[in-house]
Amino acid sequence: MATVNELRELEQKDLLARAAELKQTLFDLKNKHSTGVLDSTADLAKTKREIARILMVAREKELATAQAGKAKE
Repeated sequence: MATVNELRELEQKDLLARAAELKQTLFDLKNKHSTGVLDSTADLAKTKREIARILMVAREKELATAQAGKAKE
């Protein structure tokens, strides 16, 4: 699990790729949970939080880029 400061150092495309990987992991965890194989249900919440954290940083970067573009005009 990465901290927000570590995530802010990554590029936008890396953030989105990492979010996609975690979404696949979340899908797998949900399948394990539905079949009763999942050991710790806390992993579901941790993965959801990590996805939200990554998407928040990606949105911050997107808004910063848009703001910088408007400032140049």
